[in-house]
Amino acid sequence: MLLLRTLFIFTLFFTVSTYADSDYSQAIKEKKIYPLGKKIYNKKCKSIDVEKYSSFDKLQEAIATDKNCQHLQKKYKEALALYLWEVKKVHKVTKVYPKIIVTHKDKCPICGMFLYKYPRWVSMIEYKDGKKFYFDGLKDLFKYYFEHPQNIEEMLTREYYTQESIPLKKAYFVIGSDVYGPMGNELIAFKDKESAKTFLLDHRGKKIVTFDEIDKEMVYKLDE
Repeated sequence: MLLLRTLFIFTLFFTVSTYADSDYSQAIKEKKIYPLGKKIYNKKCKSIDVEKYSSFDKLQEAIATDKNCQHLQKKYKEALALYLWEVKKVHKVTKVYPKIIVTHKDKCPICGMFLYKYPRWVSMIEYKDGKKFYFDGLKDLFKYYFEHPQNIEEMLTREYYTQESIPLKKAYFVIGSDVYGPMGNELIAFKDKESAKTFLLDHRGKKIVTFDEIDKEMVYKLDE
């Protein structure tokens, strides 16, 4: 038992000393450092108002000098500071959304098209009661959304370049490009503005919009 405890402490110290600085990869932060920092914060600290610190260095200084936390060794303070700054303040943790999967039976509720034929364009609305509706493109999804906007849990689509699932409310959309979906003119989704700008230039798009800028007139105009 003593040997296992010693090995655990050694591993914990090795992990923090190896990765606890601001230059290591985001994957390591999310897998190891943020969870450790959160655990330290919940068990060893009083409430810390991270919003009052204007820089990461000032937050580190405060952790080192104030009495909000029990005595911590330097390695734990670094993990704590990274968690507070990048998760509680800046929100750098990246949520991984599930892949949108349809069967051979799934049809778009707007146009009735079988969706399995066009996997690159599939989008989804999930409601709080667990019901999910799949669409052959964002144009039809928005048509459905405008008629049924209540009690939505999540709305996902596939990013044009990476094909990963991304939330509509955080995406950027290109309108009026030379790339067509199964139902013609489409809104093309991207996870960041730089990707949207690249696509806009490469495919003669007209403009980039965010979720909140999309309205019925804009969507139905794509059918003209």
